[in-house]
Amino acid sequence: MNSEELILVTGATGFLGVQLVRELLERHPEARLALLVRDRVGQSGQERANSFIPSVERARVQVFPGDVSLSECGLDAETYRRLQTETTRVVHSAATVRFDHSLDEARRINVEGTRHILDFAAGSRLLRSFAYVGTAYVAGERSGLVREDELAVGQTYRNTYEQTKAEAEALVRSRLGSMPGVILRPSIIVGDSRTGVTSSFKMMYWPLKIYARRLWRTVPGYPDAVLDIVPVDFVASAVDRLLFDEAALGSTVHLCAGPDGSATIDQIAHRAMEYFNGPEPRYVDPRFFFAVLRPLLFISLWGRKRRVLRDGRAYRDYFTMRMQFDTSNAGRLLKPAGIAPPPVLDYLDRLFHYCVASEWGRKPVSAS
Repeated sequence: MNSEELILVTGATGFLGVQLVRELLERHPEARLALLVRDRVGQSGQERANSFIPSVERARVQVFPGDVSLSECGLDAETYRRLQTETTRVVHSAATVRFDHSLDEARRINVEGTRHILDFAAGSRLLRSFAYVGTAYVAGERSGLVREDELAVGQTYRNTYEQTKAEAEALVRSRLGSMPGVILRPSIIVGDSRTGVTSSFKMMYWPLKIYARRLWRTVPGYPDAVLDIVPVDFVASAVDRLLFDEAALGSTVHLCAGPDGSATIDQIAHRAMEYFNGPEPRYVDPRFFFAVLRPLLFISLWGRKRRVLRDGRAYRDYFTMRMQFDTSNAGRLLKPAGIAPPPVLDYLDRLFHYCVASEWGRKPVSAS
């Protein structure tokens, strides 16, 4: 690899971003990294980055306080031009993953943020590749097999996250004719397949936690609904590989478990039942639950169970999905390098074990 590589990474402080930065540093010892990190109240972007970058690697990493949702990414003109001149590769993974943002707010971050980083990349004369990290759930409320070359086929969306990520991907696609790039679509990213370690206890983890704590066992969904999850170590390895693979340029790649590796809600629920020694999951038709049962329960329940009803609304549609993600491009590009997602059921217990050991993220777990 050329020793003059400068890789710009957005979203570096996110769950995937942290793992990806470590992967890039380990696999490309001569490359330099530029991280665009927002300052927070009481904590600078540099301090945020120092929390996960090994001290021996910090000489190769430069942190720029900025924000992709702002014009020129919030950088001063001189810094912007200099960084543009030196950058050879870009990984854009910054996004809001919240489901409850207004459409305007989600667009400001996901769509306009993507537009700003695309404009940056378009002016980078040394650019060799642009990797956009989207989501497989741009498929919205589709069912059946979703192909990697499909985007807008008339689908509706469950939330503003899905809609704005689809809009952002369309923007990236419109630039790929003039820019060397690849679109990457992970499904639901969970903890490390080898250790179970995670810093994010959202999505699949929330219903698991309330079940493990005996707060709830009713599932407003279908037992045969498909849950496609992928471990963060696989996604980080795949992003790194495809960022440097000329054969990937111009492609859209599902980083998903796919039809052969995903699992149904019922399979995961029964594995959780065995691990946590919990009660048999009870399935209720989701239309009946949300139209009739939930309003009645919301009136009669108080305390933690009422909070479960309130918080669970964001996840309701993910218990009813009957779509699978085609992974033909992923297989073609990644399998020759030995990179493939493990089947979901192969590492579930390791995810469960970390949840228990860390008390669902409330206490640190020593590496062993």
